[in-house]
Formats: sequence, C-alpha cells, structure tokens
Amino acid sequence: MQGRASKAPKKELVIESPQQYKGSSVSEAEVDTVPQVAAVKPKVIEPLDYENVLVQRKTQILSDVLRDMLQFPLEDFETSTLRRQGRTLYSTVPENAEREAQSLFVQECIKTYKSDWHVVNYKYEDYSGDFRQLPHKVARPDKLAVHVFEVDEDVDKDEDTASLGSQKGGITKHGWLYKGNMNSAISVTMRSFKRRYFHLTQLGDGSYNLNFYKDEKISKEPKGTIFLDSCMGVVQNNKVRRFAFELKMQDKSTYLLAADGEGEMEDWINTLNKILHSSFEIAMQEKRNGDIHDDDDLGKSDSSSGSMDSFQSTRDIESRMRNETRLRLFTLDPDTQKLDFSGIEPDVKQYEEKFGKRVLVNCNDLSFNLQSCVAENDEGPTTNVEPFYVTLSLFDIQNGRKISSDFHVDLNHPSVRGMMPSTISQYINGGGDAHSEGQRLVHGLPEAAMQYPRQGVFSITCPHPDIFLVARIEKVLQGGINHCAEPYMKSSDSTKVAQKVLKNAKLACSRLGTYRMPFAWAARPLFKDASGTLDKSARFSALYRQDGNKLSNDDMLKLLADFRKPEKMAKLPVILGNLDVTIDSVAPDLTNCVTSSYIPVKQFDVSERTNIFFEVEEFVPCLAKCSQPFTIYNNHLYVYPKHLKYDSQKSFAKARNIAVCIEFKDSDEEDAVSLKCIYGRPGGPLFTKNAFAAVLHHQQNPEFYDEFKIELPTQLHEKHHLLFTFYHVSCDSNSKASTKKRELVEAQVGYAWLPLLKDGRVVMNEIQIPVAANLPAGYLGFQEGAGKHSVPEVKWVDGGKPLLKVSTHLVSTVYTQDQHLHNFFHHCQSAASAAQLSGGELVKYLKSLHAMESHVMIKFLPTTLNQLFRVLTSATQEDVAVNVTRVMIHIVAQCHEEGLENYLRSYVKFVFKTEPYTSSTNRTVHEELAKAMTAILKPSTDFLTCNKLLKYSWYFFEALVKSMAQYLIESFKVKLSRNQRFSAAFHHTVETLVNMMMPHITQKYKDNLDAARNANHSLAVFIKRCFNLMDRGFMFKQINNYSNCFMPGDPKTLFEFKFEFLRVVCNHEHYVPLNLPMPFGKGRIMRFQALLSPHDMVESYDDDDPVDLQLDYSLTDDFCKNHFLVGLLLREVTAALQEFREIRQISIQVLKNLMIKHTFDDRYTSKSQQARLATLYLPLFGLLQENVNRLNVKEVSPFTINHSNNNGREDSLLSNPLMTPPRSSTFLDTSLHKDVFGAISGTASPHTSSTPNINFVRHADSRGSLISTDSGNSLSERHMDKGNSLDKHQPAATLGSTLLRCDKLDQAEIKSLLMCFLHVLKSMSEDALFTYWNKASSSDLMDFFTLVEVCLHQFRYMGKRYIARSQDGAGPVAHERKSQTLPVSRNRAGMMHARLQQLSSLDNSYTFNHSKCPIPYSSSNILHQRSPVPPPQ
Repeated sequence: MQGRASKAPKKELVIESPQQYKGSSVSEAEVDTVPQVAAVKPKVIEPLDYENVLVQRKTQILSDVLRDMLQFPLEDFETSTLRRQGRTLYSTVPENAEREAQSLFVQECIKTYKSDWHVVNYKYEDYSGDFRQLPHKVARPDKLAVHVFEVDEDVDKDEDTASLGSQKGGITKHGWLYKGNMNSAISVTMRSFKRRYFHLTQLGDGSYNLNFYKDEKISKEPKGTIFLDSCMGVVQNNKVRRFAFELKMQDKSTYLLAADGEGEMEDWINTLNKILHSSFEIAMQEKRNGDIHDDDDLGKSDSSSGSMDSFQSTRDIESRMRNETRLRLFTLDPDTQKLDFSGIEPDVKQYEEKFGKRVLVNCNDLSFNLQSCVAENDEGPTTNVEPFYVTLSLFDIQNGRKISSDFHVDLNHPSVRGMMPSTISQYINGGGDAHSEGQRLVHGLPEAAMQYPRQGVFSITCPHPDIFLVARIEKVLQGGINHCAEPYMKSSDSTKVAQKVLKNAKLACSRLGTYRMPFAWAARPLFKDASGTLDKSARFSALYRQDGNKLSNDDMLKLLADFRKPEKMAKLPVILGNLDVTIDSVAPDLTNCVTSSYIPVKQFDVSERTNIFFEVEEFVPCLAKCSQPFTIYNNHLYVYPKHLKYDSQKSFAKARNIAVCIEFKDSDEEDAVSLKCIYGRPGGPLFTKNAFAAVLHHQQNPEFYDEFKIELPTQLHEKHHLLFTFYHVSCDSNSKASTKKRELVEAQVGYAWLPLLKDGRVVMNEIQIPVAANLPAGYLGFQEGAGKHSVPEVKWVDGGKPLLKVSTHLVSTVYTQDQHLHNFFHHCQSAASAAQLSGGELVKYLKSLHAMESHVMIKFLPTTLNQLFRVLTSATQEDVAVNVTRVMIHIVAQCHEEGLENYLRSYVKFVFKTEPYTSSTNRTVHEELAKAMTAILKPSTDFLTCNKLLKYSWYFFEALVKSMAQYLIESFKVKLSRNQRFSAAFHHTVETLVNMMMPHITQKYKDNLDAARNANHSLAVFIKRCFNLMDRGFMFKQINNYSNCFMPGDPKTLFEFKFEFLRVVCNHEHYVPLNLPMPFGKGRIMRFQALLSPHDMVESYDDDDPVDLQLDYSLTDDFCKNHFLVGLLLREVTAALQEFREIRQISIQVLKNLMIKHTFDDRYTSKSQQARLATLYLPLFGLLQENVNRLNVKEVSPFTINHSNNNGREDSLLSNPLMTPPRSSTFLDTSLHKDVFGAISGTASPHTSSTPNINFVRHADSRGSLISTDSGNSLSERHMDKGNSLDKHQPAATLGSTLLRCDKLDQAEIKSLLMCFLHVLKSMSEDALFTYWNKASSSDLMDFFTLVEVCLHQFRYMGKRYIARSQDGAGPVAHERKSQTLPVSRNRAGMMHARLQQLSSLDNSYTFNHSKCPIPYSSSNILHQRSPVPPPQ
C-alpha cells in the first residue's frame, strides 16, 4: 500500500472517443499513450463498526420480522473428528509399535497413520460459492410452455412438420380429402365437393387447426382453416357421398369432408376424435384447478365492464394465472445455464491408498511332457515326476528394473508334494518348531489357508508395453542344470526316462530337499499399450532352460530385450512343457484379499479358505509424480545376495556347490537366536528364521537371483544385522547316500554379516562385504576389511577381501533413506531432550531440508509438515519461524510443480491440527505464521521465495484460518464477542499482512502475473472466511484498505483483480446479514414499519422525507457505510461503467451473478425476503439513470452481437428498422403516454418540450417499440436538464471522474444491466415502488420509464426467421407484417382472447380517464389507485 501512494498522481482516467476504437480492444500499453485527464481518487467511506451496531440495535434487530436476514446463525462453524477408515480389517500398525518406537521420526510416522481426521466445518459453506454451486438450485425446466407467435406462423409453414407443437410430440396428420361447399346458402351435392390437401397441426397452446390447400405445398398460405377448438364431435355421414364424415361445431354449423376409401375415412375420424377427447380432458383438469371460470363469471365481467371492482377482480385473476406458471426471472437467462467451472473449488478427499493398474494373475498349472505316476503302487494320477516351484515377478525393460517383489507359487500335485519329507519341508522354512503352525492365526486368518497361494494381485503405476511377467522355475538340487534338464528336452518315448528321473528325484528329495536349483524361465508381455490395456491374448513363451552364467536380474533384462526378436529367441534351449498362467483385470469389489503384509482387506470372508488373493508389493519408481503420501504402516526389507567370489579362497578344501543361508538377528552374542521375520515359501510357515538361495552345481563363483523379504522390527538399533552363512552341499548320491547323516551333506564354508543401520539410516543399494571363516562372539565389533593381523579373533577368507556382493531394497513408511530429513528429525529429538530447540544449529538443519528429494517429500508429506508446524510454535527466535516458513514454501512449491497440490489440500483440510490449547501456551500457528509471512513479504527479502509465497499463498491462508478456528473452539473463546476473540497484536499482524501483500498485487503484477493473481484470490478467500471468525467491522476495514490501493483508469488486469476479489468476498454465505438490510435512522425505521403495515403508510411520511429517501435509491455515503459490501460493489460497478468495455463487462457480470445467487438461494425464497433483499439494490435505479443515455436502442437484435471491429461504438451500429405497420393496440401501448408521467409525478405534463420524439413515434406506430430512433439525442438533452437530480444522486463524477462517458454500452452489457433492473423491480414491494414514484424528481421518472421502455424493446421477440438469420450471420432482417409480440389468441375454451380484449379496453379507458383530469396527486392518492404499468409479478 505504501508503494501505491507515490504512484497515485500518475493515475489518470481515460475518456474514450470514437477515434480510439480501431481494433476490437485496446491494450494496456495503448491506454497509457492516449490523451488523459486527471483522475480523482474515489472518496474513502469508512465502514460501520459492525459489532457495535449489532449491540446498539439489538432490540431493533430482534423485533424485526426478518431477523434471520440480519443475524449470523449461532455456532456457524465447528470442529469435528472423523474416524480414519482404512482399507484393511485391522490396523496396519502393529500393536506394540508405539511402545517400541524410540526415534522421533518413527514415532511421528506411526502417529500420522493412526490419527483420525480433524476437520473444521462451516455449516453454511454450501452457500459460499457461485450461484452454480448452491444446494437445491432450481434448474431450468426440461419442458417450457410452448408459445406460438403470429410472426412465426409463416415460418412454421415452411417447415416440414408445419408446427412447433407437432415437433413437441403432438398429433399430426395430412392427406387428400374432398371438401363439401361450406356456404350454407348452397345445398351440398356431389359436384360441390372439391379435392383439397388437408394438414392437421398443433398450436403452442395445445389446440389444433385443420388447414387445407390446393396442393401439397403447405408452405403457402392455406385456402382455409377449421379451428378444432370449436369442434364438438366428428361423425360419419354417407347421405351425400360415400366415405364422408362431418365436423360439428359449437355454433351449430358443420364441415363435410370425404375420403377416398373406408380405411382412410376411419383413420381421419379416429384421429380427430382422439384430439377432441384429449382437449376435453385438459379443459376439465384446468376447470378443476380453478384456472378456467364458467360463462356466468365471464358474463358478469362483460356486463359490468365499466365497474372498477369487476376490472380489479379480472385483473387479479390474470395476475394469479400468470404467477402460477411464471418462472423466476433469471431462470431463463443464458448466463444461468452457461456451464462455468472456474469458480468451483477442487474436491478435496482424504488420503487413501492408491494403486496403479491392478492385474490379477491366476496360476493354474505347470506340466512337462515328461510325466508319470509318482505313487509306489502306480495308482494315482499322471503328474510331473518331481516337484517344481514357480516364482513370478514383473520386469520393466524400458527402465531396466524389476518393478515388483516375487510371488512364490507351488503348483505341484499333492502326491508330488509328498515326495518331500515333512522334516525337510519344515527345515526349508526355518524351524523345527513348526509342526502345529497350521492352527496359528495371522491377523485373524488361519495360517493354513495361506500356505499355497495361487492368485496374485500386481499393481503397476506406470504401465507400458515393455513390462513383462517373468516366471522362474526351480527344482530340488540334483546336479548341473544342463544334466538335469536333458530328459525334459527330448520328445522320444519317455516312459523309461520318466521312471529313471523319478527314481533320482525321490532320492534327491529325501536327501537334499532343503536346497533348490535354477531350472527354467518363461515370460509374457503384460500390456498392449501405455494406457494399461491388458494383453489377455498373449501366452507364456516356451520354457527356456536357465543358463548358469546368466542368472542375475540384469541378465534377465537383456534376455527380455530380445524377447520380440524371434531369431535371437530361437537360439535358446527349450524345455518341453507348458505353464498355464492367465491374467485379468481386478474387480473394484474384490473380496478375500490380503495385503503384502498378510493383513486381510475389508469384505473378507474369514470362514472361506479358498481363493485368497495375495497383493504383491510394487517397487514404485522414485519419482515425485509416481509418489503419494504414505497412509499405512509398512516396513519391509528386500535382500538380494548377488555374487560370491570364492575361486581364490584357501580356507576350505571343498567349496563348490555353495548354498547361502540368510538370517536376521538383533544381537551378535554367542547364544543369540534368529528373528522369525523372514517371509516363508509356499507349503511352510508364513514367517521363518532362515532361508536358502538356489544352489549352482560346481560353481566356485556362484551368482544368485533370489529375493528375501523381511518384516523389519518397528525400532531398529545398531545390533540389528543380516547374517549370511555359506555351506558346501555334497550332491554325491552314491554309496547309500540316503542314509548319510546331515553333517556330511553340508559343510560350513564361511560367514558374512551386514549391520542394517549406518548413521542411523537403513543401508541401501549394493554393498560388498568380506567373508570370515569363523564366527566369534561380538563379531559386529570387527570392522569390514580389517586385516587378519589386527583382529586375530576373526579369520578372514582370502585376506578379508570383499568377496560377497549383496544389495538391499527398503520399502518402509517409517524409515527414510533421505539424509536431510533424517538429520532434521534427529536434531529435533536431541535438541528437545536437551531443552534447547532454538539457535543457528536448527536453522542449519532447516535449510538443509531444501535439498530433500522430492519423492521423499511427497511420501512423508503429512509427517514433515506436522513437525514443521510444531517447530514453528516452539521456536523462540524469529529467524527459526521464518526459515520454517521458507521450507514450507519450498515444499508447497514442489508439490505444485509436480501437479500434486491436491495432497496439500487434503493435508490442510483433514490432517493439520494445532497443538492442544493450554493456558501456558503463548504461541499459536496463526500468530507465528502470519508474522513469518509478513517478514518474507518485506521488500528486502529473497524475491524468489516471496514470489512462491504469493503464488501458493492459498495454502498458508488456509492453515491460518484452520488454526484460528481450532484455537477459538479449544480455548472456548468462540463464546466471547468478536472483538475479544483475538489479541490486539494479532489484529495488527493481520492488518500488516494485508498491507504488505497489496504492493505485490497492484505494482509487481507485471513481473509475475500468476503470483499476483493467485495472491489476490487467496487474500479474498482469507478475508471471506475471517468473517466467520473475527471482528467483522475489522474485516470491513481490511477490504477498504484493499480497495483504496486501486485507482480509476487502472490497467485492465487490476480491474480484473479487484472484481475477482469482490466476487469472492460477496459470495460469503452470510453476505446478506453482513449488509444489514434494515433501516438506519428515524425516517427509515418509519418506512420499514410502514412496509410491514401498509395501512399506516400515509401517516408515516412527511414533507421532509425526500432527503431521507436518498438512502434507498442512491449511493449516498450513509448507504455505503451502513450497507458496506453492497455499497462498495455498486460504487465499483458505477466507476467501472466509465471504463473500457472489457472492464465494464467484468463488473456487470459480478453484480449480475450475485443477484442470480440471491434469486436461487433457498434461504430467501419468500416474497418478503426478496423484497428486503431488493432494498439493498435500489441504488441501481440511480446508477442506470445516470447511464440511460448510453443504452443503445438502435440495435434491435435480441442476441449478443460481438462488435469485433468497433468495440460497441455508435457510428457503426446497424440502422434501426423499428417502424412497423399499425396493429391492434394492447393495454401496454398507451399506458406509457406522456401525460401519465405527469400524473404519477404529481405534475400535469411538464416534459412536452423535452420529449417530442416519443409522441411522434407513438402516433406513427402504436405497436412498435416505444423509443424513437434518435432517442440518444433526446435522452442526452433531457440528461442535461437533470442538474438537481444528478446532484442528489451522487453520480459517477463524485466516484472518481470529472466527466461522464457518452459512448454506448454493447448488447450484452445492456441486457445484463436491464435483467438486474427488472429483478429489483420485480422483487421490491409495490409500496416501495409507489413511494419512489411519488418522491422522485420528474426527470428521474422520465428516465425510469425510459428504462422500462428499453426493457420492452431489448427483450422483444423478433421471430424464428430473425433468429435463424442472426445465427447464420446474415444480420437483422426486415420486419414481417405480422405482430411480433402478440401470441396466438385462440384458447381451447375460447375465452382468453375475449378476456385480453376486455382488459385492454378497460385499462386504456381507465388510464385516459384519469390522465385527462389534472388531479393534485399526493401520497394518499397514489395508494388508492393502480399504476398504469402494473408492477412485475
């Protein structure tokens, strides 16, 4: 704001001239170059002290019938807690996790996943948006009443259906008939029949006409018409001619018609009788509803046409009939129906687990060509002759990585599974104590139900055609891969071979069942395209033999890269067999599913043991766009032994068939046991103490591809480590090998260990570690690579070289790999324990958070932001608070740049919660954050951070508001009066923050338009929401401070900012109470009381009242002060009308949309409420009267025409074809005679000299528009006559300009302004309108009725032909000779036409009788007569 003050004198108001409009619009650069006149800054009007006014006028408000329109509802907002609804039946957080957690980061993560949602609810928030977001908004009716106008009758005949009604579902029929001579003076004979083409059409009022023509060209004028609404019945009449029938009419006459055949005759009779029957039913229904009155009533009305009472009752009937079917004025406005999503706030959802494309993999069967019966007595099914084990996983060759964990499947027949000794099957899975495991429950599910998974659910975040499902097949260790695979690759007679293989297999299973060996692999593509379309037609490839030298995942990726090259794949050795695995999409309501941690998902039938679906963990790419905030507890470590280099070792005599056993331990003591946390393989327990990798026969440098999945403890410490034990396995099966003891089968050939934590973080990626020949107690104390001389207790293999290559992959939601995030939380914990959470050390760690990886930032977003807010309120130095806010700005900006701002919105709405309020708490989030924002917005600070704060300010303002709301409720200060809720210091901080933002919005917008626009909108939303929380008078002052930073003649962008701000603020759900639509001052009180009791109205006014009336009908200072928001809006619209077209349109749209919102707001539906609302907009009369000379009446098009070349200027407007031949008059025509103006205003006719054109036009054409073609001139002259009136009404000259514009408004602007005018006119009470007419000056009255005339002219119906040509771009057309506004006047009951004529004659005679006698009119006279133009109903 300070920056704007110096610029004020340079601002100048631009007055448009026709020469300026050479293009469709004037750019801001051009605005500064045209001649300018000095602009006067608008007068500052201080708003009322809202809270004090409520106290002072409490009695008046409570005694007001419409007090609900003057008061905010009690308990307008509340805080609530929503239960966190997880996806699983049980919480994902282990029961003892909170007790075990010692690290601050782990504690905060667990708290995040267990806490419920904290929401602030604004009870009327649904009413705080645009009119399109209102609840229960009255939509445009699907079927509107059809009106057929005479101007359209010719057009209708050009159409094939010939009738608008026919197109709407009415009955239509046409064909040739013979018509008897209808002249009753001549008898009907055969010769008098003439062949005519008849066409049955339905009119808009539902009645039917039967037109006849000489030929089938129905576009011509019909030769005659039979009006079926007067027809009593249709009967057959064969006396004169065969196949003849007659139509009997109400006046006893008949029409005789004849068809060519009997079928056609019956068809016509049936059709016509059907029409008559339906018309009769409709008429009877209307009679029951009281819409049609009997002939006696009509007769009485006719006989007493001179009677005022009769006229009054008839008029009331007409009024009631119109009201019952009348839609709200804005319902049919095109803007109301226009879809506009710009004002819709994004839908904010709670955090939830999201998955990529989900694929269901069904493993059905694995069968090889080599088969036999494995039972001893050869009784049983033919199966594979030995057990095989399948492992499925996903590979992404485009990005060169494995993207899922392994899914292990055992497809063996039960008889084949029996080949494995039970002790061995338990030993494989690491525990001799597992005999009773089948009855154990894991997360409420029996373990036995999950022992043999067959259906896996994979998730792929980034699907594309280069993702493959890979199956690796293993078998029990026997020897070399080539040797073992050879029998399976021959297609010759396999019976003997099968028996031999079966014998060897049984021996191997009993002796080496613990160990597996690689055997084969197969693959298939998953997707057809990048959109995730499943390739269901694809099948698994042939089963390729594993190559012992190409086992790793890297080798697999190379093989898959050649998968679509047949010449390369043909070289691979194939094993004869088939793997039957199908894929399918996952149903959204999938039941009986468990997560990758074996936790059942909701909708799980515990009793059902079959068809459990297992979710397979996805390894999501470390990219921000693929990440999401963690919502569940998950703590898995995947371990991959890669390679052992043992060809140079001298420690062991035999080390060839090397098996690796992996264990997870929490101690290196001698008697320490392994933790049972390794996920087991099918057939064994779900969790085991150890697991083995596949063994390669006769390999001293074996490669491994196995994956081991470990459930990590909640709290890791320095002693947690992985222990690798190496065994030499003897595959020699000779000399009764089956009876050998286990010690001879395997021999230990080394140990290696890997501590899990390094610098407090879990070790990740690929590591090479040395191997020891022995395992002394306390082995973790011996450093990697230490020489054998320095540590004699450990005997290192091969001199302590790093012989084992191993990699790990952490999938955890409670541990982070990011060093900066870890260090920040670690420092917060250590500083808190030392009670010194302040100082430069903390700032250093805060600054380091800027280097945090974006995907980590997204994943731990709620936890990180919670901790930052905690630091914000606990820090004692401003430097810390500012740096916390800087980090938040960085995080918020990163989320927006990645397109993930929805996560921020979810955080603010559902997660953010201020610390519990205590009396000792002296800092709150809203106080500290507002101070920090102010500090960052200072000119001397980093402009990049400042711009980011402005651009994404919505987040910080939302946090401010939520903190304020939670603070008020938790501290019970919500029960205090508004001006006592927050400290004076906080009020000062808010005011400073608003003032600091203004220069960035109004001056620096050219440098960073998006930031300024976003800041402007966010500030508006903040101020709007503060009306629910703070002193409302204080917020009015902030709005005043805001508006004072703008000037007349500002660039268009600043006008856009200002009206966007006003649009948001005025959309507040309690906008009406904020404006206090009640009387201020004695005169107003009396008037409002009179409106409530009209009988006392005469006594309530005195001769001095006109001065007081300025409060109602003009923008006086008192009006703008007492009704602050609406006063400010109308002042700004008034000023904007003196600007360029684009600016005018923006301002008018804001005003109109607000009035549309009032119309559809279901809280203000009653007539009295709408009338009270209208009192807020009565100054619109004065506003329009000031600009009446700018309402362009030369353009007759009822449609918005975009004047792309002239910007709405007068010189290029189309000529006005207003003159039409005189037609029959209606009561509206003469009611606006000039004498009536004098009668209403209390003078005879003082304006004959100033309105010559109106009389001229009226005499020339009483049916046409009531405005002369050169009314622009006459209105200008009249406008010069209005000195007193202008002074009284505070025209735009006092609002910041010294000259009034005289360029024309364009069609869209005129229509919108007139719609607003008509809405106020329609809504205001009749008494208020009479009062206005009684007290307004004569020139104002002339302008008022000119506006009514302009409305008649602007909204006149021009006919379908005109519409069609306008839409085709042909422009206006010459007027048709038919009436353009009068609907077809035939009614089914035949009475409406007579009634309209009666009303017309009554009204005309009434008007002229009263206008011919000059009577001294007073307020009492006005009360006892009707106005010539009835108020809108």
